[in-house]
Amino acid sequence: MTATSTPAPRRKRTAMQVLASVRQPKVAVMLALGFSSGLPFLLTANTFGYWLRDEGTSLKAIGFISWVGLAYTMKVFWAPIVDRVDVPLLGRLGRRRGWMLLSQLAVILGLIGMAAVGTAGGLTTIGAFALLTAFASATQDITIDAWRIEAADNSDELGLLTSAYQLGYRIALLVTDALVIAAAARIGWQPSYVVMAALMSVGVAASFLAFEPKRADEVLHAKAPLWTPRGFFDAVVGPFIDFFAKHRAIGLIMLLAVALYRLPDFVMGPMYNPYYHDLGLTKDTVALVRGSMGLFATFAGIALGGFASIRLGVFRSLMIGVLIEGLGTAAFAILAFHADMPTFAAVMGLDSFAQAFAGVALVAYMSSLTSLGYTATQYALLSSTYALLGKVLKGFSGAAVEALTPAHGLLGAYATAFIATGLMAIPPALLFLLLGALNKRHVAGA
Repeated sequence: MTATSTPAPRRKRTAMQVLASVRQPKVAVMLALGFSSGLPFLLTANTFGYWLRDEGTSLKAIGFISWVGLAYTMKVFWAPIVDRVDVPLLGRLGRRRGWMLLSQLAVILGLIGMAAVGTAGGLTTIGAFALLTAFASATQDITIDAWRIEAADNSDELGLLTSAYQLGYRIALLVTDALVIAAAARIGWQPSYVVMAALMSVGVAASFLAFEPKRADEVLHAKAPLWTPRGFFDAVVGPFIDFFAKHRAIGLIMLLAVALYRLPDFVMGPMYNPYYHDLGLTKDTVALVRGSMGLFATFAGIALGGFASIRLGVFRSLMIGVLIEGLGTAAFAILAFHADMPTFAAVMGLDSFAQAFAGVALVAYMSSLTSLGYTATQYALLSSTYALLGKVLKGFSGAAVEALTPAHGLLGAYATAFIATGLMAIPPALLFLLLGALNKRHVAGA
């Protein structure tokens, strides 16, 4: 579905049909794969920053080392290989499952490496293992996203699998944003990372339990082999030609809107946990609030995000998502002036709800824009686009806070940066407003 395409008519489903869909084995597998996809993300980002700050690393260094997350934005460059090439030995499981398992094993190796060297091994060494973890995690995301889209039999099922994926992903974020911090307060950061590596076994088990999607096989088998000039061109350039052939010039507006959508979440990402540290909040306090209010708000955001996408339409949901996302980010400035438990819980709840709501809306929108035969590469293009700008800018977040500190004080600098980042929600809101208007015009003229 494009921004200017007429959506296909939807048949109302009974409660029993919905319940039967939820009970499908593929939904449980998708939930586990979503957990596996989300688990490494913060361990090389915000939580990693907390570890570094806890051991005296400067904000500037934390900001710059967060650039290991650029691996997530570069995945479009190796996504064609994931789309077309079987993994040696593991390929007997199928292309999607083989790549899942290989990437999950590499994530486990990277996390254990981070735990083994610790910060005592130097920022370069631990950063190298963080980069390996991020690269393997990005490869896992390519495969799981492709599996999610290809395993769905229709648009309703795609929505169901997307919600299951988001639920699993958000649970993993809570584990790596709350439980690991509580564990670090008791057993230390390095053993906690070993525990996180062990939790990747959830994804490994799901890879064995998943079925290999066949829906795209016919399209892929009709294409020339990757090692031929024609096949290489089709694998690398074909997804982009197909995307712009479908969406034409509006495709550029789509990519720009997607690129700006998550800026409020990403730009200050490396500073959240150092902020809590500098506010004097204990690890147990952060873990408790994230595991209670954060958990409840996340589930509510996922549920209402899916409901809004169905009842209000994708563009209205995207608009609501980006606006509350900006508000949630700016609200962290309040903590610089008043950081008691109820205020922290309220701010954390708003941000968790906003991120979950916006995440469901954006993933559903991007999934609808892909074509069979190019699933992994096109979705990698879209997800890389939404992450690229934010992940580049977040590397400067520590330097920005330190630059603002002489004029505003450390906490005032944090507050100023959070408010400025929240205002970044305005441009994508205007772009999706434009895309929604173009869609209405097309539907009215159809």
